[in-house]
Amino acid sequence: MREESRHGMTLVYTGNGKGKTTSAVGVAVRAAGHDYKVKMFQFIKSPERTYGEQKSLEKLGVEMVQLGKGFTWTKTPEEHREALRKGWPLAKQAILSGDYDVVILDEINNALAIDSFPVNDVLPLEEVVETINKKPSHVHLLLTGRDAHERVKEAADLVSVMEPEKHYYDEGHPAIKGIEF
Repeated sequence: MREESRHGMTLVYTGNGKGKTTSAVGVAVRAAGHDYKVKMFQFIKSPERTYGEQKSLEKLGVEMVQLGKGFTWTKTPEEHREALRKGWPLAKQAILSGDYDVVILDEINNALAIDSFPVNDVLPLEEVVETINKKPSHVHLLLTGRDAHERVKEAADLVSVMEPEKHYYDEGHPAIKGIEF
């Protein structure tokens, strides 16, 4: 349900604190409630696993696509590079098509910040910034992940930084089903 006068915003959720993906899922839920067409791409999470947010959003008609291979230390750099090489064009096409009211690029900031192996040739920062700047005017674009690049933040309309004050990980508690995944 597109409002022609609506101006799509670019939002960045970054920082070392918890809640970036969760906040993005909240935006997806809210947008779906207004009958907006929403698509979410996850750049690090693997399609070999199932995630709670994926199950919930499916019920709301929100398509979620896992493009990654999991944590960067769980697969080879070549596997991660290939996933980014295949995944970025899919996300870019969805943004530029204008077919969606909201496009979420979950953990793309993490992917852009990888420094343990080269990624710029398969996920070019310049192309990401250009896509942000050329997105159709009605499309809301949300980019999440730690270490958002300064150029991405400059191109955004809103940047929220999540910073931890206290976390149970620091006490040795592992990720919790239903909270982290």
